[in-house]
Formats: sequence, C-alpha cells, structure tokens
Amino acid sequence: MSAVVALHDITSRIKASARSAGRDPSSVNLVAVSKTFTAQDIAPLLREGHRHFGENRIQEALEKWPALRNGIDDIVLHMIGPLQTNKVREAVAHFDVIHTVDRPRLAEKLAEEMERQGRRPQCFIQINTGREDQKAGVDPAEADAFIGDCRGKWNLPVEGLMCIPPADEEPSPHFAFLREIGRRNELSHLSMGMSADFETAVAFGATYVRVGSAIFGARGSGTP
Repeated sequence: MSAVVALHDITSRIKASARSAGRDPSSVNLVAVSKTFTAQDIAPLLREGHRHFGENRIQEALEKWPALRNGIDDIVLHMIGPLQTNKVREAVAHFDVIHTVDRPRLAEKLAEEMERQGRRPQCFIQINTGREDQKAGVDPAEADAFIGDCRGKWNLPVEGLMCIPPADEEPSPHFAFLREIGRRNELSHLSMGMSADFETAVAFGATYVRVGSAIFGARGSGTP
C-alpha cells in the first residue's frame, strides 16, 4: 500500500471513529509522523494536500523541511520527540507545535527563546500517565502545578496535553486520564493515539493523533 493510499485509509477511519463518538471529524488532526523517512517519501503526501507532519529529531527535521516547505506556506510541523534544552533555539525557529514540554528548565528556556525570536509555537505538556521511569513526561500528581507555571510563570502558549501510554497496557484508561487532566485545566486539545490505537484515542477526545508506520510503513524501509 502506498503512503497516499494509507493516508486516505487512516483519514477515513479517523472520521468514522469521530462520528461514532458523536464528534465533528474536523476536530481531529492527523499528524503524519515522518521521522526516519526522506523528503522523497514525504513529497507525495504534500502533493495530496496533507499538511501536519511530526518529527522526533531537530537535526533530521532541519535536513528535510526547509526545502519541503519551499512554496508551501501552510505546513504545520510538530516536534513530537524529547527536546533537549540545547536544541530549543532550533525548535522555536522551525517547529509550529511542540508536544513534549515536560520539565521546568525546558519551559523556562522555551519562554526565553520565544521572547528572543518573537515566535510562539503552540505547546503541549507531556504527561507520563503510566509513571514509567524510562519515559519522559510530568508525573500526573504534579501536572496541575506544572501547567499553571507554564501558563503563568513562563507565559507559554499552552494549548493541550500529550501522552504515550505504556506499550503493554490497554490505552483507554490513559486516554481517559489525560482527558480528565485536560478538563480540569480547561485545555481542550489532546495529543494522543498512534498507529495501533488512534481510533481509541479519537473516541476519548484526541484532537491530534500521531500516526507514522501505518502511513509510511516500517521505519527505515523507505517508500512502501
């Protein structure tokens, strides 16, 4: 299956899931996760009119996206991987949405760099809903305070929350948990759901789903 055919299939499934949940399908944005794939792999989706793409690494994004953006003004590039503080300058300059704000030092650096550049990418707070030691994200018990600091102390443009449920657990409770944190903090956007569980995420209120392998194929396989 080509990436374009897969894109249409995923889009149709998102719309069906949204309708089943009584939601407006247009409220769900599909982020095509293009990490490890080349500009040649991505170009057919751009020609098809898709505009939301996700990358994990700053350097990889810088190698591909300046040329891909040439002549296309409405691409929305999402930073969905862990962000190191020494990469904040490039992240603010080149990304439109940052999904992985997860600690005070990063929030502080983002605020400083946004002020310096006069550019304000949307920010999502990553919540470690499974409290996994090896995974980034704010502990749920500290989420409300951190969200408050990001909005107040650092004046970040916080638009929503993000999570990655534990791989060996049913994702539904994690999606419900993230939705509840969002509700009590009056955040309407939720970045949750990937190739294996995006339909479930839509049912629980996801407004951004991050789908890579179901569109592009296995990592490093090149164009399917």
